[in-house]
Amino acid sequence: MPAIVGAINVVNIGTGAVINIGDVFTIAPKASAKTFSGAGSFNTGDYNTLTNYYSNTNTYESDAVDQPMAFNL
Repeated sequence: MPAIVGAINVVNIGTGAVINIGDVFTIAPKASAKTFSGAGSFNTGDYNTLTNYYSNTNTYESDAVDQPMAFNL
């Protein structure tokens, strides 16, 4: 069934974002990322206490490809 859409104002869309207006069969974003961070890097909130005397971020990964993008059409 067709969609009737009024006025739309899109200010910003990120590189891995998807915007859909109206009817859609499949939405498949095409992006992948790998993030390395140390201890307590993504802690949020008030009054967090982190005690870490020795921080070591292991970035070695034996996989050649984590998220293949070749057939993501």
